[in-house]
Amino acid sequence: MLFRRLKFLGVLVALVVVLLGGSYLFAPQWLLRAHEMRQAMAANVEEHTLRSGDTTWSYYEGGQGPTLVLLHGFAADKTVWLPLAEQLTAHFHVVIPDLPGWGESSRNPGADYGVPAQAQRLQAFVDALRLQRFVLVGHSMGGAIAGVYAARHPQGVAALALLDTYGLKGNPNDFDRSISAGRNPFVYDDRAGFERALKLAFLQPPDVPGRIEDVFVERNRQNRAFIERTMAELRQPDDYLSLQRVLGELTVPVLGLWCHDDRVVDPSALDSLRNGLVQAPAISSSVLNGCNHMPMMEKPEATAQVLTGFVLGR
Repeated sequence: MLFRRLKFLGVLVALVVVLLGGSYLFAPQWLLRAHEMRQAMAANVEEHTLRSGDTTWSYYEGGQGPTLVLLHGFAADKTVWLPLAEQLTAHFHVVIPDLPGWGESSRNPGADYGVPAQAQRLQAFVDALRLQRFVLVGHSMGGAIAGVYAARHPQGVAALALLDTYGLKGNPNDFDRSISAGRNPFVYDDRAGFERALKLAFLQPPDVPGRIEDVFVERNRQNRAFIERTMAELRQPDDYLSLQRVLGELTVPVLGLWCHDDRVVDPSALDSLRNGLVQAPAISSSVLNGCNHMPMMEKPEATAQVLTGFVLGR
C-alpha cells in the first residue's frame, strides 16, 4: 500500500513538472497570468469589468476603509500596483483600473488617449462605480491624468498622491533626449530591448525568465502602433506640461513621492510640483532611496508607509 501511494505521488509530481515545463515552453502567457492571479489573491483584490463611456474597463477592487483609486503609467497596466496593493488592502478600499487603451481595458481606433481625454474618461468610470471623496493616486502618466482630473473635480477628490509623475517641468535627462530624437525606449522587438526597458525603469531590474520575456515582447509588438501614437500625443503641448498648467488650480492636499534615482522623470520635477501648488491646503513630499521609476514595485513597503501616513493624516 505504501509503495502504491509513493508511486502515485511520484506520477503526480512528474505530471505537474511536465505540465509546468510544457506551459513554460509552449504557453508562457498562462504562467504569467497565473502569477498575476496569485499576486491579486495575495493583495485581496478581485478583477472586474464594467462598461462606462466609450470604454469597457478592467479593474481590480478589494479591501476596506478609505477609497484609493490607483492609476498606472505609460505602457503599463493595473498589475504594476499589486505589490503595493498587498500592503494597502488591510486598511484601504482600493480600485485599480487598466486605463482606457491599456491592459485589458478596451481601445477605440483613432481615439484620443492623451492626458485631458483620459481624465475625462475617468469621470465616467468614477460615476459608474459611484465613488465619493476618494484619494486619487497616479504614477508617471497616470499622475498627470490624476492631477488634471483633481483640478477639474475637486469636490470628489479628498487628496491627491503623485508618484514620479509626468507632466511637470524638470531638468532634461537622457530619457528626454532619446524621446526628442525620436527613439522610444518602451518599444522593442526582442529580449534585449525588453531588458533595456527594464533597466531604464528599475534600479534593480527584476529577474524575468526568458519565455516570460517573450510574452512581453509579443505584447509590445501587438501594441506597437498604439504605444508610438500615444507617446506622440504625450509630447504635444497640451499633454507635455498638462499637470504643470493646473497646479495653481489644485485645492486638495497633495503628496509628491519620487525615487531618488528616477531616470525617466527627473526628481527636479518635485520642486516644480511644490512651487506650483499655491492653493493646496497641505503639501507633503518624500524621496525614496533604492528605486528608480517604479516605487510601488521596487519599494512597496516604503511607498505604502508614506502613502498611509499621508492619507490617514488628513
